[in-house]
Amino acid sequence: MPSSVIVRRVLVAALGLCALAAVPAPASQAPRADVSFWVNPDTGAARQAAAWMARGRFSDAWALARIAVRPQAEWLSKDGPEPVVRSFVERAAAAGRTAVLVTYFVPDRDCGAYSAGGARDAVHYREWIDHFAAGLGTHGAYVIVEPDAVALAVAGCAGVDTAERYGLLAYAVDRLKRQPGTKVYVDAGNATWIPQVRRLVGPLRRSGVDRADGFALNVANFHTDEVSAAYGHRLARALGGTAHFVIDTSRNGNGPYAGAEPWCNPPGRALGTAPTTRTGDPAVDAYLWVKRPGESDGTCRGGPEAGTLWPRYALELARNSRI
Repeated sequence: MPSSVIVRRVLVAALGLCALAAVPAPASQAPRADVSFWVNPDTGAARQAAAWMARGRFSDAWALARIAVRPQAEWLSKDGPEPVVRSFVERAAAAGRTAVLVTYFVPDRDCGAYSAGGARDAVHYREWIDHFAAGLGTHGAYVIVEPDAVALAVAGCAGVDTAERYGLLAYAVDRLKRQPGTKVYVDAGNATWIPQVRRLVGPLRRSGVDRADGFALNVANFHTDEVSAAYGHRLARALGGTAHFVIDTSRNGNGPYAGAEPWCNPPGRALGTAPTTRTGDPAVDAYLWVKRPGESDGTCRGGPEAGTLWPRYALELARNSRI
Protein backbone atom coordinates (compact mmCIF):
# COMPACT_ATOMS: atom_id res chain seq x y z
CA MET A 1 0.00 0.00 0.00
CA PRO A 2 1.49 3.41 -0.92
CA SER A 3 2.76 5.40 2.05
CA SER A 4 0.49 8.33 1.09
CA VAL A 5 -2.56 6.13 1.52
CA ILE A 6 -1.36 4.90 4.92
CA VAL A 7 -0.73 8.46 6.07
CA ARG A 8 -4.17 9.57 4.86
CA ARG A 9 -5.91 6.75 6.69
CA VAL A 10 -4.05 7.42 9.92
CA LEU A 11 -4.77 11.15 9.71
CA VAL A 12 -8.45 10.65 8.99
CA ALA A 13 -8.77 8.06 11.76
CA ALA A 14 -7.21 10.48 14.24
CA LEU A 15 -9.41 13.33 13.04
CA GLY A 16 -12.44 11.13 13.31
CA LEU A 17 -11.80 10.13 16.90
CA CYS A 18 -11.37 13.78 17.85
CA ALA A 19 -14.40 14.99 15.89
CA LEU A 20 -16.73 12.32 17.24
CA ALA A 21 -15.50 12.80 20.80
CA ALA A 22 -16.18 16.50 20.51
CA VAL A 23 -19.81 16.03 19.50
CA PRO A 24 -21.70 13.98 22.13
CA ALA A 25 -24.92 12.26 21.13
CA PRO A 26 -28.11 13.90 22.40
CA ALA A 27 -29.31 12.41 25.66
CA SER A 28 -32.54 11.27 24.01
CA GLN A 29 -30.71 9.08 21.50
CA ALA A 30 -29.79 5.46 21.97
CA PRO A 31 -26.06 4.69 21.74
CA ARG A 32 -24.67 5.13 18.25
CA ALA A 33 -24.90 2.18 15.88
CA ASP A 34 -22.33 3.32 13.32
CA VAL A 35 -20.52 0.01 13.68
CA SER A 36 -23.33 -1.54 11.60
CA PHE A 37 -22.21 0.20 8.42
CA TRP A 38 -18.86 0.37 6.69
CA VAL A 39 -16.84 3.58 6.58
CA ASN A 40 -14.75 3.76 3.40
CA PRO A 41 -11.46 5.43 4.40
CA ASP A 42 -10.76 6.49 0.80
CA THR A 43 -13.69 8.80 0.01
CA GLY A 44 -13.18 12.23 -1.50
CA ALA A 45 -13.98 13.77 1.88
CA ALA A 46 -11.34 11.61 3.58
CA ARG A 47 -8.71 12.54 1.03
CA GLN A 48 -9.57 16.24 1.30
CA ALA A 49 -9.47 16.18 5.10
CA ALA A 50 -6.04 14.55 5.04
CA ALA A 51 -4.79 17.04 2.44
CA TRP A 52 -5.95 19.99 4.53
CA MET A 53 -4.38 18.47 7.61
CA ALA A 54 -1.06 18.13 5.79
CA ARG A 55 -1.26 21.79 4.73
CA GLY A 56 -1.95 22.98 8.24
CA ARG A 57 -5.63 23.76 7.67
CA PHE A 58 -6.46 22.01 10.92
CA SER A 59 -9.84 23.65 11.58
CA ASP A 60 -11.10 22.79 8.09
CA ALA A 61 -9.78 19.23 8.31
CA TRP A 62 -11.44 18.78 11.71
CA ALA A 63 -14.77 20.00 10.31
CA LEU A 64 -14.59 17.78 7.21
CA ALA A 65 -13.86 14.77 9.42
CA ARG A 66 -17.54 14.94 10.42
CA ILE A 67 -18.23 13.63 6.92
CA ALA A 68 -15.16 11.47 6.40
CA VAL A 69 -15.60 9.24 9.45
CA ARG A 70 -19.24 8.36 8.88
CA PRO A 71 -20.68 5.58 6.69
CA GLN A 72 -21.80 6.68 3.23
CA ALA A 73 -23.28 4.79 0.31
CA GLU A 74 -21.17 3.70 -2.65
CA TRP A 75 -22.86 4.51 -5.96
CA LEU A 76 -22.43 2.07 -8.84
CA SER A 77 -23.16 3.87 -12.10
CA LYS A 78 -20.75 2.45 -14.68
CA ASP A 79 -20.19 -0.76 -16.59
CA GLY A 80 -18.31 -3.57 -14.90
CA PRO A 81 -19.83 -3.40 -11.39
CA GLU A 82 -18.91 -6.92 -10.23
CA PRO A 83 -15.28 -6.37 -9.11
CA VAL A 84 -16.13 -2.97 -7.60
CA VAL A 85 -19.04 -4.36 -5.59
CA ARG A 86 -16.93 -7.34 -4.51
CA SER A 87 -14.20 -5.02 -3.28
CA PHE A 88 -16.63 -2.95 -1.23
CA VAL A 89 -18.42 -5.85 0.45
CA GLU A 90 -15.20 -7.74 1.14
CA ARG A 91 -13.59 -4.70 2.72
CA ALA A 92 -16.73 -4.11 4.76
CA ALA A 93 -16.82 -7.73 5.89
CA ALA A 94 -13.15 -7.60 6.88
CA ALA A 95 -14.03 -4.65 9.13
CA GLY A 96 -17.03 -6.48 10.58
CA ARG A 97 -19.46 -4.05 8.98
CA THR A 98 -22.06 -3.85 6.22
CA ALA A 99 -21.68 -1.85 3.01
CA VAL A 100 -24.42 0.46 1.71
CA LEU A 101 -24.61 0.40 -2.09
CA VAL A 102 -26.70 2.14 -4.74
CA THR A 103 -27.62 0.82 -8.19
CA TYR A 104 -27.72 3.80 -10.54
CA PHE A 105 -27.69 2.46 -14.08
CA VAL A 106 -31.30 2.26 -15.26
CA PRO A 107 -31.80 3.28 -18.93
CA ASP A 108 -32.62 6.99 -19.40
CA ARG A 109 -31.29 7.74 -15.93
CA ASP A 110 -32.24 11.13 -14.48
CA CYS A 111 -34.41 11.84 -17.54
CA GLY A 112 -31.41 13.39 -19.32
CA ALA A 113 -30.64 15.93 -16.57
CA TYR A 114 -27.39 16.51 -14.63
CA SER A 115 -26.85 12.78 -13.95
CA ALA A 116 -27.92 11.45 -17.35
CA GLY A 117 -26.64 8.09 -18.50
CA GLY A 118 -27.29 4.47 -17.63
CA ALA A 119 -27.64 1.24 -19.54
CA ARG A 120 -28.11 1.19 -23.31
CA ASP A 121 -31.26 -0.90 -23.11
CA ALA A 122 -33.15 -3.46 -21.02
CA VAL A 123 -30.85 -6.35 -21.93
CA HIS A 124 -27.79 -4.34 -20.92
CA TYR A 125 -29.40 -3.39 -17.60
CA ARG A 126 -30.37 -6.95 -16.66
CA GLU A 127 -26.84 -8.14 -17.42
CA TRP A 128 -25.46 -5.30 -15.31
CA ILE A 129 -27.68 -6.25 -12.37
CA ASP A 130 -26.57 -9.89 -12.70
CA HIS A 131 -22.93 -8.77 -12.40
CA PHE A 132 -23.75 -6.45 -9.49
CA ALA A 133 -25.46 -9.31 -7.64
CA ALA A 134 -22.58 -11.68 -8.37
CA GLY A 135 -20.22 -9.18 -6.77
CA LEU A 136 -22.21 -9.32 -3.53
CA GLY A 137 -21.49 -13.01 -3.12
CA THR A 138 -22.54 -14.11 0.35
CA HIS A 139 -21.50 -10.95 2.17
CA GLY A 140 -24.78 -9.05 1.93
CA ALA A 141 -25.31 -5.29 1.89
CA TYR A 142 -27.99 -2.62 2.07
CA VAL A 143 -28.85 -1.79 -1.55
CA ILE A 144 -30.86 1.24 -2.67
CA VAL A 145 -32.35 0.54 -6.10
CA GLU A 146 -32.24 3.35 -8.67
CA PRO A 147 -32.80 6.73 -7.00
CA ASP A 148 -35.51 8.81 -8.73
CA ALA A 149 -36.41 6.08 -11.25
CA VAL A 150 -39.97 5.46 -10.03
CA ALA A 151 -40.84 9.04 -9.08
CA LEU A 152 -39.53 10.40 -12.39
CA ALA A 153 -41.66 7.89 -14.28
CA VAL A 154 -44.75 8.81 -12.24
CA ALA A 155 -44.12 12.54 -12.58
CA GLY A 156 -43.60 12.18 -16.33
CA CYS A 157 -40.34 11.64 -18.18
CA ALA A 158 -40.64 11.91 -21.96
CA GLY A 159 -39.37 8.87 -23.81
CA VAL A 160 -39.34 6.49 -20.84
CA ASP A 161 -41.21 3.22 -21.32
CA THR A 162 -42.72 3.02 -17.85
CA ALA A 163 -43.79 -0.62 -18.13
CA GLU A 164 -40.26 -1.60 -19.12
CA ARG A 165 -38.73 0.52 -16.36
CA TYR A 166 -40.89 -0.97 -13.62
CA GLY A 167 -40.12 -4.44 -14.96
CA LEU A 168 -36.38 -3.74 -14.83
CA LEU A 169 -36.61 -2.48 -11.26
CA ALA A 170 -38.55 -5.59 -10.29
CA TYR A 171 -35.86 -7.71 -11.95
CA ALA A 172 -33.24 -5.88 -9.90
CA VAL A 173 -35.14 -6.50 -6.66
CA ASP A 174 -35.63 -10.20 -7.36
CA ARG A 175 -32.05 -10.78 -8.48
CA LEU A 176 -30.49 -8.90 -5.57
CA LYS A 177 -32.72 -10.62 -3.01
CA ARG A 178 -31.26 -13.96 -4.07
CA GLN A 179 -27.98 -12.94 -2.42
CA PRO A 180 -27.76 -13.96 1.27
CA GLY A 181 -28.08 -11.16 3.78
CA THR A 182 -28.89 -8.47 1.21
CA LYS A 183 -31.50 -5.88 2.15
CA VAL A 184 -33.09 -4.12 -0.82
CA TYR A 185 -35.01 -0.82 -0.88
CA VAL A 186 -36.72 0.58 -3.98
CA ASP A 187 -36.37 4.35 -4.17
CA ALA A 188 -39.70 6.19 -3.83
CA GLY A 189 -38.65 9.84 -4.20
CA ASN A 190 -39.20 12.37 -1.43
CA ALA A 191 -41.96 13.88 0.68
CA THR A 192 -43.06 16.60 -1.76
CA TRP A 193 -42.32 15.12 -5.18
CA ILE A 194 -45.46 12.97 -5.47
CA PRO A 195 -47.70 14.33 -2.67
CA GLN A 196 -50.55 11.91 -3.45
CA VAL A 197 -49.00 8.66 -2.25
CA ARG A 198 -51.66 6.55 -3.97
CA ARG A 199 -50.04 7.49 -7.29
CA LEU A 200 -46.91 5.61 -6.21
CA VAL A 201 -48.62 2.42 -5.09
CA GLY A 202 -49.06 0.75 -8.49
CA PRO A 203 -45.64 1.78 -9.85
CA LEU A 204 -43.86 0.63 -6.69
CA ARG A 205 -45.68 -2.70 -6.71
CA ARG A 206 -44.79 -3.23 -10.37
CA SER A 207 -41.22 -2.36 -9.39
CA GLY A 208 -41.10 -5.21 -6.88
CA VAL A 209 -41.45 -3.32 -3.61
CA ASP A 210 -43.57 -6.10 -2.08
CA ARG A 211 -40.64 -8.50 -2.55
CA ALA A 212 -38.04 -5.99 -1.39
CA ASP A 213 -37.30 -5.05 2.22
CA GLY A 214 -39.10 -1.78 1.65
CA PHE A 215 -38.58 1.60 0.01
CA ALA A 216 -36.13 4.50 0.31
CA LEU A 217 -37.00 8.18 0.79
CA ASN A 218 -35.29 11.56 0.54
CA VAL A 219 -32.27 10.34 -1.44
CA ALA A 220 -30.14 13.39 -2.26
CA ASN A 221 -32.88 15.61 -0.84
CA PHE A 222 -33.25 17.80 2.23
CA HIS A 223 -36.57 17.10 3.97
CA THR A 224 -36.31 16.62 7.71
CA ASP A 225 -36.48 13.23 9.38
CA GLU A 226 -39.92 14.06 10.77
CA VAL A 227 -41.39 15.12 7.41
CA SER A 228 -39.88 12.13 5.62
CA ALA A 229 -41.07 9.69 8.29
CA ALA A 230 -44.63 11.06 8.19
CA TYR A 231 -44.67 10.71 4.40
CA GLY A 232 -43.18 7.23 4.67
CA HIS A 233 -45.92 6.12 7.05
CA ARG A 234 -48.57 7.45 4.66
CA LEU A 235 -47.01 5.57 1.77
CA ALA A 236 -46.61 2.41 3.86
CA ARG A 237 -50.31 2.52 4.78
CA ALA A 238 -51.22 2.94 1.12
CA LEU A 239 -49.10 -0.12 0.32
CA GLY A 240 -50.91 -2.18 2.93
CA GLY A 241 -49.49 -0.98 6.21
CA THR A 242 -46.53 -3.32 6.65
CA ALA A 243 -43.87 -1.77 4.42
CA HIS A 244 -40.62 -0.58 5.98
CA PHE A 245 -38.39 2.21 4.70
CA VAL A 246 -35.04 3.95 5.05
CA ILE A 247 -34.43 7.71 4.99
CA ASP A 248 -31.47 9.58 3.55
CA THR A 249 -30.41 12.04 6.25
CA SER A 250 -27.10 13.09 4.71
CA ARG A 251 -27.92 16.77 4.14
CA ASN A 252 -31.22 17.44 5.89
CA GLY A 253 -29.94 19.05 9.09
CA ASN A 254 -31.41 22.44 8.16
CA GLY A 255 -34.33 21.13 6.14
CA PRO A 256 -35.04 22.14 2.53
CA TYR A 257 -34.04 25.35 0.77
CA ALA A 258 -36.82 27.79 -0.14
CA GLY A 259 -35.22 29.31 -3.26
CA ALA A 260 -34.94 28.22 -6.88
CA GLU A 261 -33.72 24.70 -7.73
CA PRO A 262 -33.93 23.62 -4.08
CA TRP A 263 -32.61 20.15 -4.93
CA CYS A 264 -29.37 21.25 -6.62
CA ASN A 265 -26.45 22.32 -4.39
CA PRO A 266 -28.65 24.62 -2.28
CA PRO A 267 -26.81 26.95 0.10
CA GLY A 268 -27.10 26.95 3.87
CA ARG A 269 -27.72 23.23 4.30
CA ALA A 270 -26.26 20.98 7.00
CA LEU A 271 -25.43 17.36 7.71
CA GLY A 272 -28.33 15.42 9.19
CA THR A 273 -28.71 12.50 11.59
CA ALA A 274 -25.69 10.20 11.49
CA PRO A 275 -26.29 6.79 9.89
CA THR A 276 -27.82 4.30 12.29
CA THR A 277 -30.33 1.47 12.50
CA ARG A 278 -31.53 2.76 15.88
CA THR A 279 -34.23 5.05 14.60
CA GLY A 280 -36.80 4.73 17.38
CA ASP A 281 -39.45 3.95 14.73
CA PRO A 282 -40.22 0.30 13.96
CA ALA A 283 -41.07 1.11 10.34
CA VAL A 284 -37.85 3.07 9.71
CA ASP A 285 -35.13 0.47 9.23
CA ALA A 286 -32.29 2.98 9.08
CA TYR A 287 -31.17 6.53 8.66
CA LEU A 288 -28.52 6.41 5.93
CA TRP A 289 -26.20 8.82 4.16
CA VAL A 290 -27.14 7.69 0.67
CA LYS A 291 -26.12 10.92 -1.04
CA ARG A 292 -22.46 11.44 -0.19
CA PRO A 293 -22.32 14.83 1.59
CA GLY A 294 -20.21 17.35 -0.24
CA GLU A 295 -20.48 15.67 -3.63
CA SER A 296 -22.08 17.94 -6.20
CA ASP A 297 -25.62 17.53 -7.48
CA GLY A 298 -24.51 18.95 -10.83
CA THR A 299 -23.10 22.08 -12.43
CA CYS A 300 -25.78 24.34 -10.90
CA ARG A 301 -24.67 27.18 -8.60
CA GLY A 302 -21.10 26.86 -9.83
CA GLY A 303 -20.70 23.26 -8.70
CA PRO A 304 -18.54 20.66 -10.45
CA GLU A 305 -19.90 17.67 -12.34
CA ALA A 306 -22.48 15.57 -10.49
CA GLY A 307 -20.87 13.14 -8.07
CA THR A 308 -17.62 15.14 -7.75
CA LEU A 309 -16.53 16.32 -4.31
CA TRP A 310 -16.95 20.08 -3.96
CA PRO A 311 -14.75 20.95 -0.96
CA ARG A 312 -16.29 24.37 -0.34
CA TYR A 313 -19.80 22.90 -0.25
CA ALA A 314 -18.70 19.96 1.89
CA LEU A 315 -17.15 22.33 4.40
CA GLU A 316 -20.35 24.39 4.59
CA LEU A 317 -22.42 21.26 5.29
CA ALA A 318 -19.99 20.20 8.00
CA ARG A 319 -19.70 23.59 9.68
CA ASN A 320 -23.50 24.02 9.74
CA SER A 321 -23.95 20.58 11.25
CA ARG A 322 -25.11 19.86 14.79
CA ILE A 323 -23.80 16.28 14.91
